[in-house]
Amino acid sequence: MSKTMPLAHPFDDDKLKEECGIFGAVGVADAANFVALGLHALQHRGQEAGGIVVHDPVHGFNSARRMGYVRDNFTSHEVMQTLPGNIGIGHVRYSTAGNKGQTAIRDVQPFFGEFSMGGAAIAHNGNITNADALRRELIERGSIFQSSSDSECIIHLMARSMGRTIPDRMEEALRKVEGAFSVVAMTRTKLIGVRDPLGVRPLVLGKLGDGYMLASETCALDIVGAEFLREIEPGEMVVISAKSGVQSHFPFRRRQSRFCIFEHVYFSRPDSILGGRSVYETRENIGRELAKESPVEADLVCPVPDSGTPAAIGFSLQSGIPYAMGIIRNQYMGRTFIEPSEQIRNMGVRLKLNVNRALIRNKRIILVDDSVVRGTTSRKIKDMLLDAGAAEVHFRIASPPTAWPCFYGVDTPQREKLLAATMTEDEMRDHLGVDSLKFISLDGLYRAVGEAEGRDSKAPKYCDACFSGEYPVAPTDMIEKGFQLKAAE
Repeated sequence: MSKTMPLAHPFDDDKLKEECGIFGAVGVADAANFVALGLHALQHRGQEAGGIVVHDPVHGFNSARRMGYVRDNFTSHEVMQTLPGNIGIGHVRYSTAGNKGQTAIRDVQPFFGEFSMGGAAIAHNGNITNADALRRELIERGSIFQSSSDSECIIHLMARSMGRTIPDRMEEALRKVEGAFSVVAMTRTKLIGVRDPLGVRPLVLGKLGDGYMLASETCALDIVGAEFLREIEPGEMVVISAKSGVQSHFPFRRRQSRFCIFEHVYFSRPDSILGGRSVYETRENIGRELAKESPVEADLVCPVPDSGTPAAIGFSLQSGIPYAMGIIRNQYMGRTFIEPSEQIRNMGVRLKLNVNRALIRNKRIILVDDSVVRGTTSRKIKDMLLDAGAAEVHFRIASPPTAWPCFYGVDTPQREKLLAATMTEDEMRDHLGVDSLKFISLDGLYRAVGEAEGRDSKAPKYCDACFSGEYPVAPTDMIEKGFQLKAAE
């Protein structure tokens, strides 16, 4: 296995996997350098593979696609000098469709196609819920697919469109697509950004000098020194060129937006801004709400690093119980550690997390984490704390129980493998072997993200299907395979 190919690790197996990250730049010299930096800032959204496509008037379109981290693949002079031009797009990937967890180089985006009016490349964050049906139809009509990715459907739909321009063809293609999509695309001179009508996945616009940037999160604009202008609105398409600037229109029927609420809980970096709100402050608010809803007497509030840290700080501030780093994360192990032997696998999370024994001994600990998926990691962490001499262990979870799979760009296990789908909260507490277990309520989560009245059951503002089982877009392909939607109440 290549030294740059990320290896699975026991700690990561019990987390929801980030979808993908996308970045685009136009009107800047050596655009590929900006794209690489932006992708580096978005590495948390996908660690399996990355790719960059650029265009230069002399050399035309060029691309580089690699397995593994951005830092290992897009920092050398030898690679970057093959990517000239003042326009480019990039993508970091965690597979959510096709061969999950088994990314092949043919699945690495951006995808490129030659059309009668010129070439175009596209990078997609999200998941197409009718991709199987589209793929069958396209193959029957003669399309030849090169990858297992659902995103390739967009290129083939564009090829069959009769639109006069690339943006026209993209509009027509995306009208046939169901599910969630934030897209960055490029022609020889134009950078294009699109969000689906519900705005499930994020996409933001920035400016640097005379150039423009599109990115999944604002932290990617920060790393290149770009000014954050605004979010691309749900259902909006922007077409950007160095000469004409930003042109915006709305090709889809207007609908109530349903942004993914789990972006606030876990996926986005805490230094990003979502919906005008600091992700860090939102997560601190989640911790405060959790402390209000589920107080418990204890000596220390400790996060499961790093994703549980802001919520643990909020819980501590609200409850008055001291905050402490009871668990220390090995910052240097990463995901490219040695090939795990059976003995190393049995060490489990100890490779990545270690208990601060002197701090934990004889203390009643409130452990704050972002979610419980299968529960395997939570049990191991609890055992580590008890082995270190903790008197009590109380879990407080900064999201509601994850009881339903996501079909919009997040890799979740099958429903029967989700702990909350098969157990009550009390049963989960006993299964994990902790003194108490409490999740924030769905109303409490909504209050933490700024909805003072909690969740409006008739018109929820966010996509919360992984908690509620209410899918804003029917998962067509999964229903055809027998997936049972939540029964109407």
